[in-house]
Amino acid sequence: MSETRKIATAELGTGGPRVGVQGLGCMGISEFYGDTDEAAARDTLEAALEAGVTLFDTADVYGRGANETFLAPFLAAHRDEVTLATKFAIERTDDERYRGVRNDPAYIRDAVEGSLRRLGTEVIDLYYMHRRDPLVPLAESVGAMAELVREGKVRQLGLSEVTGDELREAHAVHPIAALQSEWSLFSRDVERSAVPAAADLGVTLVPYSPLGRGFLTGAFADAVKDLEQGDFRAHQPRFTGENAKTNAALLEPVYKIATAHGATAAQIALAWVQQQAQVHGLTVVPIPGTRKRSRLLENVGATRLTLTEQELRSLEPIAGRVAGDRYPDMSSTAAARE
Repeated sequence: MSETRKIATAELGTGGPRVGVQGLGCMGISEFYGDTDEAAARDTLEAALEAGVTLFDTADVYGRGANETFLAPFLAAHRDEVTLATKFAIERTDDERYRGVRNDPAYIRDAVEGSLRRLGTEVIDLYYMHRRDPLVPLAESVGAMAELVREGKVRQLGLSEVTGDELREAHAVHPIAALQSEWSLFSRDVERSAVPAAADLGVTLVPYSPLGRGFLTGAFADAVKDLEQGDFRAHQPRFTGENAKTNAALLEPVYKIATAHGATAAQIALAWVQQQAQVHGLTVVPIPGTRKRSRLLENVGATRLTLTEQELRSLEPIAGRVAGDRYPDMSSTAAARE
């Protein structure tokens, strides 16, 4: 398979730009997954664009703005080719234990100005509400986001980790182009209400952690021991203790299908996510994250795999057997509000 062959494209939201059917999550470049070789990470950004990956995803909370700043030179060099997504809502302070969520209009206004400044751009292509604060009326928050569209600071709006009802409510205020939620062979609660709502409304689903934060690559036979110092996954329920051993054993059918296709476990897991577009009748653009060119090329290779109906059925039971929640605290996720 040629490394220069570009991946297929899909429409982002109804009437939105066409983007590669796989995007790139940039969070890990700045924190959470151990040390980063910045030169290698910049090379990976270039390799992604060469392969047809055009949706690049960041957030103001990643590295407390450092991720947006890191992306700025790449964005400046390729502005017309890149669809840029960033997010607001998660508030951090000097207290590492604190993670607040803010959706009030004043905060949104300050957040977008900060992101525009760090990114060195005049407009954000896709602006997400990163997490939902149930104490702020959704119409109030989305109304403030819509003002940014009218002012030309933002082109399209997105939400992250909302329920189907919340998505419908927001879409009635202003069209929502994309819903970003965790979706993988290990995490399927998004299918309860959000996926059907997105399909009805023409909202693109942008799965984050489509590789289960790396677990679905098969790299973690003993998860905690295999993680670098400073890797946040060491504190995630699915990567710890007996949960890790239980979850590692669930990957046997993934390995079997990978062998049949001459592919990797990661490619099978990503192909499953990509194929949910046909299963559920909506556009799906997953954003696996990586800092390495080799992993990037491996990931985009998954867009050219097609799993059979029998293979899809054999993978179906996995999520129901996963041990441990997605996060130590699930209170800010859509699953907690279903």
